[in-house]
Amino acid sequence: MPNVLVITLDQFRADALGCAGMRAVATPNLDALAEEGTRFTQHYAQAAPCGPGRASLYTGMYQFNHRVMANGSPLEAGFDNLALCARRHGYTPTVFGYTDQSVDPRTITSAEDPRLHNYEEFLPGFEVALPLIREFPLWRAWLRDLGHQLPDGPDELLRTESQRPAEHSHSAFLTDHAVTWLSTRTDPWFAHLSYLRPHPPYAAAGHFSQMYSPDQMPTPIGIGEPAHDLHRQLLSIDYTSAPTDPTEMAAVMAQYYGMVSEVDAQLGRVLDHLRASGQWEDTMVIITSDHGEHLGDHGLIEKAGYFGASYHIPCLIKPAGRADLDFVAGQSVDLFTENIDLFPTICDAIGAPIPLQCDGLPLTDILRGEQPSYWRTSAHWEFDWRFTRIGPGSQHNWPVDRQLERQHLTVRLDQTSAYVHFGNGSTLHFDLSADPTWQTLTTDPARNLSAATALMTWRTENSPRGLSGSLISDGVIGRAIP
Repeated sequence: MPNVLVITLDQFRADALGCAGMRAVATPNLDALAEEGTRFTQHYAQAAPCGPGRASLYTGMYQFNHRVMANGSPLEAGFDNLALCARRHGYTPTVFGYTDQSVDPRTITSAEDPRLHNYEEFLPGFEVALPLIREFPLWRAWLRDLGHQLPDGPDELLRTESQRPAEHSHSAFLTDHAVTWLSTRTDPWFAHLSYLRPHPPYAAAGHFSQMYSPDQMPTPIGIGEPAHDLHRQLLSIDYTSAPTDPTEMAAVMAQYYGMVSEVDAQLGRVLDHLRASGQWEDTMVIITSDHGEHLGDHGLIEKAGYFGASYHIPCLIKPAGRADLDFVAGQSVDLFTENIDLFPTICDAIGAPIPLQCDGLPLTDILRGEQPSYWRTSAHWEFDWRFTRIGPGSQHNWPVDRQLERQHLTVRLDQTSAYVHFGNGSTLHFDLSADPTWQTLTTDPARNLSAATALMTWRTENSPRGLSGSLISDGVIGRAIP
């Protein structure tokens, strides 16, 4: 059994790692890992924000199947996930950080259960070695012991990271605990290191806050003429609208890149420990993110809406075992891959059957240098904003009028275009072959029809499987019962 290390970097856009060849950021440890494994350059998250994106990562399911629609949407208890699967196959899956998966309220017997009062709960199946949620009490206590005077509130604590040494950062605290835990392992292990950075607030730790000059930052993609009301709405919200002052936006970008380089340095400590302790060849390493970051593109920051910057993320995989025996080292793959593929890939690595619920495909053959004939030719993601309609005073008759289902969009991306279908029936179709900045719409009826048909086919092919491939006829025939 191999060791399995899954690392997520929150809100990490792909081109911060150089996948798009646009923006150079110092990530020497991630670059070194890519030389020993595979870099997936067209890798995409399935949803935003954190809770929905992670639900797809952990369950291998598209959002329209797992139905985690927002931070706070419960993950149904009946779904399998990578931690439960690993536990069934002899591991004690252990998490450092957080998973942002809200509990299924149908499994709770008391209204006073604390899990009903905050969405930052842990995925079922994980043993929690270091919780870094809510007010960060453990990190805060450690900083106080080091003599730091601290502000109140989690955002304020993160916003002042530049005022403290990088060795005392949120990421360093997680790394310290992870390395200590790894030092005690003897049996095969499964660990999930869930780093918060480069998630906002936009403030890099210690000297990393001075690593990049705002004067050297690239110019974001402009706003253009918003093609949909959703874009206009996002531009009107403080949380998602980027600074309009170019100097202020450049300062945000410099801090974001500083956070990327800082978390890369912390990853280097973990990977160096695995090498020094003799665990490297026996460990599968997966590094990805839950979603991306606009970083000023289209006048936006954070993650929301339909633009690719919110969903195009890095993915690096180093399989266990010597690369020259089975897997190809140092390859860069531009096939469309998705976060839902990671759970099936882990199943292959640990010898577990892939659950029928999984919409993703194992990346195993691609890691061996093959290009499977069955592989997808497009990527898909979804965004849902029904949480704006759920709350005290809402008058919607939801089971009848289906208003919640209309606060939703789905995107299909291929090599030449991005087709966006909204829950109210409106559509956008960006011609990326003519303009890769997502600012030019195609008006070709044939292309629009082809994209709409492909999206409908995708949804049909990924309908829940369950028992649909089985028949009761002199016993159970067809697909095996999970």
